[in-house]
Amino acid sequence: MKVCHEFKPIYDTNSKILILGSIPSVKSRQIGFYYMHPQNRFWKILQSLFNVNIGSINDKVTFLKDNNIALWDVLKSCQINNSDDSSIKDIEVNDINLILNNSQVTHVFTTGKKAYDLYQKYCYPKTGIEAINLPSTSGANCRISFDKLLEQYRIIKEYL
Repeated sequence: MKVCHEFKPIYDTNSKILILGSIPSVKSRQIGFYYMHPQNRFWKILQSLFNVNIGSINDKVTFLKDNNIALWDVLKSCQINNSDDSSIKDIEVNDINLILNNSQVTHVFTTGKKAYDLYQKYCYPKTGIEAINLPSTSGANCRISFDKLLEQYRIIKEYL
């Protein structure tokens, strides 16, 4: 199925780090925002890291901007079966420099191996910023416990 990314990137001139996924899941596309599948642990990880409660979509945007975190995805469009990153093909990438040229971002993090591989292949040659790969927060990535994810994601605070 052809999927076109419909969410705007979240960033402002004060953003210091950029977190990139591959492309929104089916559930996220239905709801209209990043990492919205109930089993995805992305927002729970950030809540634990920063010791906050993040409720609504507006709260999520405010939290990201208040903490100098930019959020987007590597892909602008692709063919994908449901939310299966391993099925991604026929890709078009987002212009990551849109954020880099209009913020203070100096470090890029990816949420999962597919986002990392896509970034390194298509974006790194244009950005010159090597990505730091973090594990996927997807519920499908059940081999990594919440505590292990939290430990891995702590690195982002070093760059804020």
